[in-house]
Amino acid sequence: MAPHVVEPMADTRDMYMAHTALRREFILLPGLVRTVPPGDIRRTEVVGAHADLLCRILHTHHEGEDLLLWPKLVERGGAEAAAIVPTMEEQHHAIDTTHTEVTALLGGWRSTGLRGAELAEALERLASVLLEHMALEEKEILPLAEQHVTAAEWHRLGEHGMTATPKKDLPLAFGMAMYEGDPEVVKAVLATAPLPVRLIVPALARRRYASHAKVVHGTATPPRIGA
Repeated sequence: MAPHVVEPMADTRDMYMAHTALRREFILLPGLVRTVPPGDIRRTEVVGAHADLLCRILHTHHEGEDLLLWPKLVERGGAEAAAIVPTMEEQHHAIDTTHTEVTALLGGWRSTGLRGAELAEALERLASVLLEHMALEEKEILPLAEQHVTAAEWHRLGEHGMTATPKKDLPLAFGMAMYEGDPEVVKAVLATAPLPVRLIVPALARRRYASHAKVVHGTATPPRIGA
């Protein structure tokens, strides 16, 4: 009889890294909007494109959890999962509602430079519900995932994000996460990628985010919330 092979379970450290990036950028975003003078279309396009990217990354991130994570936890996690997953789903709905409000205001602000204060307030509401959700997810969900989701299944969650993100945005999105990320976690995320990718992507992503941050935040080293 062949020996029983114990399948490795999820390494959720990459989720903490992604959450740190989302926290930082969404916390800074309302202030960025408020600093744009009314009618400054050039600057609204810079900040607006950044906000649009963040909103798309957030939507993809939560879509992956809805499709690939919650069902597995409900199926395998027993009473603990049954107690917390509905709350996660409710919070996703609340985030989606505020996210829709933000995106509805964002297009007009980018093209006219008007109603910036209204957009900034909507972004603050989005950041508030998002921060509450991510804190609870880290406390309750990620320990469950480490017990009940395999490493291969967790990897598919990351693959969903990569597939759903336009290729041109991937280096910037990865650099955004790397900015405060543990180098060991970055290495683990790239462990299954081809060698050229493992060698090239970290440096490319780091440069891409530094350049982007300089234009958006006025510095290649915006405030780190994890420090």
